[in-house]
Amino acid sequence: MLSQKFIVIPYKKSRGGMTPGEIRQASNAGSAEKIATAMSERHPGVAAYSVMVDNETGDMTSPTLIVSFGEIPSLED
Repeated sequence: MLSQKFIVIPYKKSRGGMTPGEIRQASNAGSAEKIATAMSERHPGVAAYSVMVDNETGDMTSPTLIVSFGEIPSLED
């Protein structure tokens, strides 16, 4: 069974470009946007996404960008 989750990912610069940091979960899209906004002052890139999560495997699919700040990698990367 799939369920919608909201996540915020901070990014840091690395030799290969941008590297994701620890994912933070949010309760809804508005909360994800607020968390991303607050984190944007401390990270070179931050993005908030809505994702579908398979409750059995934990796999995340269908990411939709809610808001981003700074430099973030493309979803195709």
